[in-house]
Amino acid sequence: QSAKCGACGPGYATPLDAMKGKCCPREEIVYLPCIYRNTGIEKPDYLATVDVDPKSPHYCQVIHRLPMPNLKDELHHSGWNACSSCFGDATKRRNRLILPSLISSRIYVVDVGTDQRAPRIHKVVEPVELFWKGNVANPHTSHCLGSGDILISCLGDPSGNGKGGFVLLDGETFEVKGNWENGGKVPPLGYDFWYQPRHNVLMSTEWGTPKVLADGFNPADVERGHYGRRINVWDWSTHAYIQAIDLGQGSIPLEIRFLHNPAAAEGFVGCALSGAVHRFYKTEKGDWAAEKVIEVPRKKVRGWLLPDMPGLITDILISLDDRFLYFSNWLHGDIRQYDISDTRKPKLVGQVFLGGCITKGGPVTVVEDKELQCQPEPFVIKGKRVPGGPQMIQLSLDGKRLYVTSSLYSGWDKQFYPDLVREGSVMLQIDVDTERGGLKVNKNFLVDFGKEPDGPVLAHEIRYPGGDCTSDIWM
Repeated sequence: QSAKCGACGPGYATPLDAMKGKCCPREEIVYLPCIYRNTGIEKPDYLATVDVDPKSPHYCQVIHRLPMPNLKDELHHSGWNACSSCFGDATKRRNRLILPSLISSRIYVVDVGTDQRAPRIHKVVEPVELFWKGNVANPHTSHCLGSGDILISCLGDPSGNGKGGFVLLDGETFEVKGNWENGGKVPPLGYDFWYQPRHNVLMSTEWGTPKVLADGFNPADVERGHYGRRINVWDWSTHAYIQAIDLGQGSIPLEIRFLHNPAAAEGFVGCALSGAVHRFYKTEKGDWAAEKVIEVPRKKVRGWLLPDMPGLITDILISLDDRFLYFSNWLHGDIRQYDISDTRKPKLVGQVFLGGCITKGGPVTVVEDKELQCQPEPFVIKGKRVPGGPQMIQLSLDGKRLYVTSSLYSGWDKQFYPDLVREGSVMLQIDVDTERGGLKVNKNFLVDFGKEPDGPVLAHEIRYPGGDCTSDIWM
């Protein structure tokens, strides 16, 4: 769990310790929320434990399912009660997974400490707690704080309007303490966030208005201002909203990642609709700015919702040594690896296609493509043609294995990839060349969530019991 340290808390002293230390055995199990909302199957969402140990007789199998006590929660992203931000505190243990529900606004606290392979529910925070104590709803990202408390970003208010606020949970009792933010100013929309105490900053992003995006995507809602365009900058010590960095109409900035090195005053954000990755950084004046460093060109198409198809960058992450940036284009169907040794000039060093909307023989014809000579072949693994496109990604601590799932969010899955909802999502693994760069699908690895006991299900974000590239923050 931690380095050779008699009195240390959870996680690792530094990102490089996590990546290279002897304390880091290869991941053996992972946790994924599995969603039934919008699939036509009236069953509760559940947390799946998947065996990813190649030496295990249960390799690539779901070995445990923890069903939630309610229907239609839309489990989405998860976080920890304690992580590397608490490394110096020997009283803390990483033994609870915080599981917010995007649609019901419930927060489940799951005990993963008693039996790592068979998690159980520890506590349920009901939506009314968020509504009354914070006037917020639709919780999204949770990060543990060095103080021991848990901070959760929200998308909206209890009426389904956009509101980029936060709630704070007590790290011992998991009671809602109230809002984290101070002052009357709150961004109009919320989504993901990352904090960096050494630079006295928290950065949050914007997806869209909850009641507008709940059941699907209408391009006209972008023009109406219902989708995000800003990185929002907060003062870490006073919790005040101090700056907005506008990335442009229709950009929809989703996942935001600082470099892991806690001294670094920069990071990257992936914008879904504009297909751009922006580098954000601290200026000499001490405020923050952003510059576009990667752009995925749209493809001109026939037989689709719009004549121009964006890549739809839905997830991004950075390796623990801050050398590579990865992201998924959910609609185009590829995952990319960039060398970010020079953060201002990322270099594409790896790319692999895992499905998507533009595969040969499908309903979409590509009329003009600035990148590809021809439409990619459908993605088949172990005899299964995979529906959907690559979406959530998680990298092993050593940087050598990239895990991928294919569901974005049930309301959008249903609209863009009806086959995905009918057949269930998959989890795949990509082997990474960490020397020169390069991605290759592991043809022996497939977790098919279409074969679940209660019917096909949509599996989303991946977490390792000991922490990972997207949940741990170093102070």
